[in-house]
Amino acid sequence: MDSSATTGLTLHSPTGVAYRFDPGALCLELLTTGGPGPYRRYEVLYEPADLVAWADRSRLTPTPALKTTEAEVADTRRLRDALFRVVVAHTRGEPHPPGDLEVINEAAARPALAPAITPTGKRQWAGTPSGTHLTATVARDAVELLTGPFAHRIRTCAAEDCHLVYVDTSRPGRRRWCSMEHCGNRHKVRALRARHSEEG
Repeated sequence: MDSSATTGLTLHSPTGVAYRFDPGALCLELLTTGGPGPYRRYEVLYEPADLVAWADRSRLTPTPALKTTEAEVADTRRLRDALFRVVVAHTRGEPHPPGDLEVINEAAARPALAPAITPTGKRQWAGTPSGTHLTATVARDAVELLTGPFAHRIRTCAAEDCHLVYVDTSRPGRRRWCSMEHCGNRHKVRALRARHSEEG
């Protein structure tokens, strides 16, 4: 599970309000780019520039200077959709879909991004990072997460109209919301209104 950074992503609510979302793992960050079935409407990975932009927003440090192709973007979408179905099945305690596990395992078996040290002591990525290196890195992160100590902490936001998935890395393990400033806050406002209407 990658933990190079913990800043999270900036997402936008349906009303356009920006909020921070930290899913706690690189592989789960990819699930914010769209997904299978009803999540197709959130699709943002259409061309190489979109994958480069996602890598820039991700927790990968430093941002890899990707050289990627249309085919690699399609491979990334295929991995993401497979990962989406596996993670959702996992959160429900259902068996992981075998075909989707195969997609994840195939991607994880390819060469991943390799870290290196520059002459000035800074971190960089070796060689010329490609979309294939990126998807292999994401897939390996997924394997680590789904088989590691936080596998039982992968959750879906408790808000009924939110489908964001995160891993609860907090010490008490009681995180319920994708973001306290978004769904957590909406829940507090609703609870407050309900209390006031009961009192009134």
